[in-house]
Amino acid sequence: MKKKLSIVDIANSLNISKTTVSFILNGRAREKRISEELVERVLKYVKEVGYKPNSLAKSLRTGKSNIIGLLVQDISNNFFATIARQIEDRAYKNGYKIIYSSTDNDTQKTQELIAMFRDRHVDGYIIVPPEGIEEDISSLIKDGLPVVLFDRYLPGVETDYVVVDNLFSTYNATRYLIDKGYKNIAFISFNNQQTQMADRLSGYNKAMTQSKLTTSIKEVDFYQDEKLMTEPIMAFLNEHPETDAILFGNNHLGTCGLKVLKKLDKKVPEDIALICFDDYEVFELCNPPLTAIAQPIDAIADKVITLLLNRLNTSVENGVKQQVILTTDLRIRKSTK
Repeated sequence: MKKKLSIVDIANSLNISKTTVSFILNGRAREKRISEELVERVLKYVKEVGYKPNSLAKSLRTGKSNIIGLLVQDISNNFFATIARQIEDRAYKNGYKIIYSSTDNDTQKTQELIAMFRDRHVDGYIIVPPEGIEEDISSLIKDGLPVVLFDRYLPGVETDYVVVDNLFSTYNATRYLIDKGYKNIAFISFNNQQTQMADRLSGYNKAMTQSKLTTSIKEVDFYQDEKLMTEPIMAFLNEHPETDAILFGNNHLGTCGLKVLKKLDKKVPEDIALICFDDYEVFELCNPPLTAIAQPIDAIADKVITLLLNRLNTSVENGVKQQVILTTDLRIRKSTK
């Protein structure tokens, strides 16, 4: 294997000091009054030998890697993928690169990824947190590393976060169904206690209770294998044939639900009305198009990266943490008659 060249190798080959080479490669030649002739000679040699600087070593010297770590639940999910792309574009324009990965909402995997990012000396973290990583996030903040959470937050951990008003969003959607005359409204969501899902459930419960209607709730465990989520949804609907409307807790469950209803030969909205939390371009193409609670994706991405860049570009480590709560939009389509 060919040995990778170092600054020392370059310095020895040109018979100059490694400090001089370092100043030239880091753009400080004029500041250090290094002659243009020597600068030209070093840069020419570097180009000839194909020298590539060690980014990790550089980050150790400068204290900055210009890398941001982005952890989302599932990068293949349209919601997270769109936000990640916008964050990446904005970060790049501000001199930062993004390393991102999917956590699968798994605590241990998230902890391992945070440890990997620490080893890479990333400058800041954007995280969609699963349960159980409060200590890990607190440790990052204690060490002076900026952290911005989005989609959900961790009660008891003081950090910046960007979320939507989940409680009002599902309350509003459930009220819409009630006002349309539906009485046996089911709420199908993921089985976890994370803030976004807990608030969505609370919004549904609040609307149903105010109208003195009986709640009908199915919480599904998350699996990569979609079949393991469609089966319990089918069993639930078979057990509750009176269901005349369903509010799905997110778009992944919504797509699973559409497949279940097709298998059960249920017509939308004649047999069952549907609303899904998180809009998705496919929902507009469904027959009929699906009513959805649309999150402000552009605004979420903008707020998240703005918060982090502000933290990275300020010398104040312990400023007041910002909690941003954005509104959603109930997009009425033909899945609710």
